[in-house]
Amino acid sequence: MERLQRTHAWLAGLEGRRRWAAAFLFGVLAMLALPPVYAVFLLIPAAVGLLWLIDSGRSRRAVFAVGWWFGFGYFVAGLYWIGIALWIKAAQFGWLIPFAVLGLPACLAVYIGAVAVLTRVLAPTPGIGRVLVFAAAWTALEWIRGWALTGFPWNLIGTAWAFSDSMIQLSALTGIYGLSLVTMAAAAMPAVLIMPGRAARRAVLAAAVLLGGVWLGGAVRLAGADDSTVAGVRLRLVQPNIAQEMKWQPELRAAHVMQQLHMSRRSPAPGSAPPTHVIWSETAVPYNLAIEPRLQNVIGDAVPDKGLIITGAPRTTPPGVEPYRVWNSLHALDPRGSIVATYDKSHLVPFGEYVPLRGILTMAKVTPGMTDFSRGTGPRTIRLDGLPPVSPLICYEGIFPGRVISDSDTRPHWLLNITNDAWYGRSAGPYQHFAAVRFRAAEEGMPLVRVANTGISAIVDSYGRVTARLGLGKAGVVDGGLPKSLVVLTPYARFGDWFVWGLMIVTGGGGVWLSRRKRSAFAA
Repeated sequence: MERLQRTHAWLAGLEGRRRWAAAFLFGVLAMLALPPVYAVFLLIPAAVGLLWLIDSGRSRRAVFAVGWWFGFGYFVAGLYWIGIALWIKAAQFGWLIPFAVLGLPACLAVYIGAVAVLTRVLAPTPGIGRVLVFAAAWTALEWIRGWALTGFPWNLIGTAWAFSDSMIQLSALTGIYGLSLVTMAAAAMPAVLIMPGRAARRAVLAAAVLLGGVWLGGAVRLAGADDSTVAGVRLRLVQPNIAQEMKWQPELRAAHVMQQLHMSRRSPAPGSAPPTHVIWSETAVPYNLAIEPRLQNVIGDAVPDKGLIITGAPRTTPPGVEPYRVWNSLHALDPRGSIVATYDKSHLVPFGEYVPLRGILTMAKVTPGMTDFSRGTGPRTIRLDGLPPVSPLICYEGIFPGRVISDSDTRPHWLLNITNDAWYGRSAGPYQHFAAVRFRAAEEGMPLVRVANTGISAIVDSYGRVTARLGLGKAGVVDGGLPKSLVVLTPYARFGDWFVWGLMIVTGGGGVWLSRRKRSAFAA
């Protein structure tokens, strides 16, 4: 305890840039707990360090500053891979790299600055109450970040547990945000060990027991898990591993399609059933497939008998139709080469697929083409021959908790996420992306099938467990059955975020009460 008190006093004595540097480094430590490193234990010094810096802030401005610098370190370490995407077109977008790699984290860090101020204002006295308020404020601001300005719920702290099938089961009850709440409360609780008395040690023990209880509950749930698959369905996921700088080269596009056709026709492993449905990735067909009947016929020749090939491709308005519009789409083709279903992406990537405030900003979007993509109509359920109803998700549409299923359509039985993570090279980005979308399966209680150009292609069951997978930077196919959806809706699927908001209010309210039992002055 004496060593902890010396560390607390040392942090309290830091001034100016040294104080900001400490907060920045704590933020980097927190990011190392997330995919692909999963050094979860680093969340303890990160969260404790931030709380101790909040404790010694002399004003709200100073408290906001340490929160902001923590957030800046957290997001710079977690989002550096955006620069890799821009470097692919360095001549055109290289000048944007500093703005993206530093500017976006600078904006997102405001959320952590707000967490710091709320913690100090609502819980004026250091102790267990302040820890509880901190965890609730962190979770609330994560939720707001997931919705504000179209939302960006990337690298939520709960994804630190994506390596553990048992831990992620809590998301079936509370969603990923509930796991963030529990994680931050447990990670920050050792901050109270500098206080005298048994209450601090008991609180830390209770936090450890809470995490153990989450793991045990998840393990018990998985012990009774149903591993069955949908009868008569055998999926083939095609991951061609085409480098982004090569993907849209005019002289290579036909070869890329032929490569995927060859992979689609490949014989299954000895003793395995042949695929009934083949799935390609986002923009796997680099043509406007909807107006290319000859190409449709060529692809149709590779479709399994009575099955489908599902692929991503750009789609435009027909020739001569004004205004000219472009969509990032998914098509399903039958053995005749006919397009039997189409889904248009609705949640577009700002600056990647469209430029916000187009009337003011005249820059080009990062993806190929001069025209901004148009939005689809939103999540929807589509019915395909030989398959249960499905909700398609293109690229990062899958990272949004509670927003992957239409409220008006028939509830789907599985989620299909096609993506192209080649933009981010061999970086942390594809691992973070896969971890995020994987939680949607556990939350909704339905399987998720993910097909990437390169990245991580996988089949995930209704409990969030990976049943088949092909890693980053590899070309190949994944053959597997389609896991069954749960018969009974998960609490999260039924109630959404209401339950976790109740937990946040109880946790935060309890923290405020504990802290204000013995108020301390706080300069404005």
